[in-house]
Amino acid sequence: MKPSPLWYWAHPPDRHMRRSGEDYLYPFLSMLPQGQAWPKHTPDSTLYQVSKGLTEIWGFVDGRAADLLERESDPRQTLELLPDWERAWGLPDECIGQKQTIADRQRFLVLWMTYLGGQSRQFYTEALKLINYQIEVSEFREWSPFMVGISNVGDTRNPDDPMVDVDGNPYIFRWEIGRPEMRFYWSIKVGGVNINWFRCGWHGSECGVDPHCTIAAVTDLECLLYRWKPAHTEILFDYSGVGPPDPMEGTP
Repeated sequence: MKPSPLWYWAHPPDRHMRRSGEDYLYPFLSMLPQGQAWPKHTPDSTLYQVSKGLTEIWGFVDGRAADLLERESDPRQTLELLPDWERAWGLPDECIGQKQTIADRQRFLVLWMTYLGGQSRQFYTEALKLINYQIEVSEFREWSPFMVGISNVGDTRNPDDPMVDVDGNPYIFRWEIGRPEMRFYWSIKVGGVNINWFRCGWHGSECGVDPHCTIAAVTDLECLLYRWKPAHTEILFDYSGVGPPDPMEGTP
């Protein structure tokens, strides 16, 4: 059963109500004096046309206020106030060297606003997912250097380890012969690159300037991870098999 109008009055939607110039026109005309000198109900009269022009301005202002409340106040959707949002949060960041699309800038703004920090695998994967990077974090704590009295000899591979060779056999040994510093290394496997296609429309690409398609380097990814990593560790980046899963990825 459809709720009564009184229900809507008592439970207004959480949204700014947009009003057009026509919505303002008839209340405005109703407040004008009565009489033959005020032909406010005659669409061809000068009074009616002037009133319509004035109320169209009010409708435009109302719409712009709605844009501010509904879109520009949300960092995920902001367009016109995006530079102001970025300036308030110290953006653009020095790690972002290449040209960004509007969507990229919005994502990075949200990341900067919600960034709390951390050193877990989940933190790095979730944070970089916000800016469209898929990564896999591998810690080398299982690749500790061989130490007498602690390490074991023989086949110390873990059969449950997801990293296997071409025959399906695990190839990571619990102990390795190497420098003691190897325990401070960890690996980032990059799952793909950012592909930006030519966009039409407002805030889109520019003919004669922007190419049909660009494949962005991952310098921003490396810069951010070098900044966020624990100071005593080193990162190894694995770009084997990098590429989009679909050649048309990123298209509308």
